[in-house]
Amino acid sequence: MKAHIIETEFFKLDGGAMFGVVPHQMWKKINPPDENNMCTWAMRCLLIEDGDQKILFDTGMGNKQGEKFRSHFEPHGGTDIVSAVERAGFKKEEITDVILTHLHFDHDGGAVTIDADGNSVPSFPNATYWSNKTHYDWAFDPNPREKASFLKENFVPLMDAGILKFIEVEQGVHFNDNIKIRFSYGHTEAMMVPEIDLGNGKTLIYAADLLPSAGHVRMPYVMAYDIRPLVTLQEKKKFYDDILDTESYIFFEHDRENVLGKLKKNERGRYAMDVWGDLGVLGL
Repeated sequence: MKAHIIETEFFKLDGGAMFGVVPHQMWKKINPPDENNMCTWAMRCLLIEDGDQKILFDTGMGNKQGEKFRSHFEPHGGTDIVSAVERAGFKKEEITDVILTHLHFDHDGGAVTIDADGNSVPSFPNATYWSNKTHYDWAFDPNPREKASFLKENFVPLMDAGILKFIEVEQGVHFNDNIKIRFSYGHTEAMMVPEIDLGNGKTLIYAADLLPSAGHVRMPYVMAYDIRPLVTLQEKKKFYDDILDTESYIFFEHDRENVLGKLKKNERGRYAMDVWGDLGVLGL
């Protein structure tokens, strides 16, 4: 088992939206905003080598969208998912599976590429892409709150090509012998949170938007983007109860500095994080 950080681009989102009800005076110390109240976030993906499988988790924003769309989020300082995978030492043809935790544009935008003839094609031509039917149906017929985040050009071509498959929606369902899936319903319907057994007594959790950054560790720090924030609170508490005092490490998709965190309680009994900028602590 080997794990590789796949850095795509950084982008900007409104700080208030990212920290919900937490006052500006508190969250600005965690992720200082620019003059427009926008904070910089990563779109960090993960590649796992597990036997014959090379499994990619999420694909960043991609580059299909026009300048008007991109100007809202100011993507910068990185590259597209295919180039990022190549930079990690892999050809796009080598990827066997792409697990899309959910179908918001900053997680699935790189799944489909526009070729030289203007056709929408899978970015990883030999891969099987994975979602779940509950979430796919939710994204295909979106509610007004999330409509701008679900762009059909990012996922419908995968279904049309017959390469998008569905994982059964059941807590703890196994994707393979070493990867099981936790389902979360606070951020969006049936978001998948993969938990990877590294085989050395340690677990790597791709937290997606259940815990987008180390700065969201405290319970009230819930994104305004979440469709069910009170459910997110319940899910965070269950998640924390499950992983506290275990060798579980959280992979942060959106933290602009920290790649990895380990949950703990500080001297005041509050949840906190030990953080790292790489995967070295995992001994891979």
